[in-house]
Amino acid sequence: MSDTRTPAQIEADIVRRREQLAEMLDEIGVRVHPKTMIGDAKAKVASTVDATAGRAFVAVNRTVSDVKARFVSEEGAPRLERVVPVALVAVGLMGLLAMSARRRRV
Repeated sequence: MSDTRTPAQIEADIVRRREQLAEMLDEIGVRVHPKTMIGDAKAKVASTVDATAGRAFVAVNRTVSDVKARFVSEEGAPRLERVVPVALVAVGLMGLLAMSARRRRV
């Protein structure tokens, strides 16, 4: 198998390949540079945190809406049949906590 290229063509190919190799090495150097790697890691973490925070916000918002729907009617009026028992339980718990704290002091 013989090469039919001229020495000038071979030399031009060598020059072109050297330039391509130099560009590749420069690009690799930028990619593996500590500042680039740290920047990429920070961007990935920020993206993950944003996505997690977004999902958490949606979940909390859904939960708040569900709880609100249980205690407030569609017209916006409180549902006393549900609010009063919860309020009584809360007052009872506060009373028990107050009595417990008083007993500890004595």
